[in-house]
Amino acid sequence: MDENETENENETVTAQITAAAVKALRDQTGAGPLDCKQALTQTGGDVEQAKAILREKGLARGAKVAERATDQGIVESYIHSSGGVGRIGALVEVNCETDFVARTDEFRDLAREIARQVVAMNPRAISAEEFPADAIAAEGLSPEQVQAASLLTQPYVRDNSRTVAQLIAEAVAKTGENIRVRRYARFELGR
Repeated sequence: MDENETENENETVTAQITAAAVKALRDQTGAGPLDCKQALTQTGGDVEQAKAILREKGLARGAKVAERATDQGIVESYIHSSGGVGRIGALVEVNCETDFVARTDEFRDLAREIARQVVAMNPRAISAEEFPADAIAAEGLSPEQVQAASLLTQPYVRDNSRTVAQLIAEAVAKTGENIRVRRYARFELGR
């Protein structure tokens, strides 16, 4: 295939990427229009592959903002009801850089999903790095067990193909701000 054929093929793929497709991907991911168009073009219009590319880019953006201070945020709760009675609940403090982002519905939804994760999975630490070393030694935990018991590395309860850290990275990509889970507490009736 010569250079002209490759160029014509790329133009055809670009022409097939409609504004509606870009908007739909943007609505699903929160990524910018140019990023959405590039991801769709790169994948030949495959939406799921484009989402994966945007997710990876989100992780890269998250690394850029990870060192910025997070002194704003919210405390959010989730109470799981069984038979109309709340038996398990969680409080989480999720921080971001500005009060503007902290007041958005998307940020509040993220915090609520993290609280839901805490209720469902009962993590023992926020991250593997924060996991108590004495507990690892005393219980003989493997690195895999530590990751499974750490909030950020657990599979997200609503989508096991992503971790909680990836869920947060997607929010970082949408907001452009550093987001951090600072602390949490889980309550279970009778325990």
